[in-house]
Amino acid sequence: MSTQELPALSGKVALITGASRGIGYGVAEALVARGDRVCITGRGEEALREAVERLGSDRVIAVPGKAHDEAHQAAAVAATMEAFGRVDFLVNNAGTNPVFGPIAELDLGVARKVFETNVVSALGFAQQTYRAWQKENGGAIVNIASIAGLSASPFIGAYGMSKAAMINLTLQLAHEFAPVVRVNAIAPAVVKTKFAAALYEGREVEAAAPYPMGRLGEPRDIGGAAAFLTSSQSDWITGQTLVVDGGIFLNAGVG
Repeated sequence: MSTQELPALSGKVALITGASRGIGYGVAEALVARGDRVCITGRGEEALREAVERLGSDRVIAVPGKAHDEAHQAAAVAATMEAFGRVDFLVNNAGTNPVFGPIAELDLGVARKVFETNVVSALGFAQQTYRAWQKENGGAIVNIASIAGLSASPFIGAYGMSKAAMINLTLQLAHEFAPVVRVNAIAPAVVKTKFAAALYEGREVEAAAPYPMGRLGEPRDIGGAAAFLTSSQSDWITGQTLVVDGGIFLNAGVG
């Protein structure tokens, strides 16, 4: 997006975790496109730098670090406040899924890592943004969950459990932070990202065949949903999980 194409500033600011690429980047694109200023986080400094250049360095900053690191969480929120003076929206997208296989053989150390990155980090960022700005000024939080958290998820059980926990975290935060801060989740099906490549790479046509919409998701699909859930059009929506799945759950019926 060139400087000439940038819209007028909305006056709102978002912090998006895990946003150097994939779904997080798609969310950042959507929010920058409507005029928000954004802080993105991620582990790779070079990938973050490139993302900032593409999104617009006059409106986007980046803070590298590991999502589960409390010091990084505090640094990202502090940098957002210093650069932009506020943090209206938090989008918890950072996540990991380092294991594929039956849950009976799941290494418990790996399970702890998955929960630390996918769930505890989201809670930490929510606490930080709430204290720094949202408690007194309002805002919205969007947690990127997964349809894996809504049903059994063969061979990605740890990931599915963590996303189920994230959905419940959404409920807990929505209840506690109301009425000042709205908290919702998005549960995508398979989205074409590097993170999910093992689920479709080399077999995309086959992978997309069960989807009534005829294709896998794109990061922009989730970006649009996140833009809605952080807009005034969703002012009376909190504690909900928006399933964005190309209709795949329609195949769960009998017959």
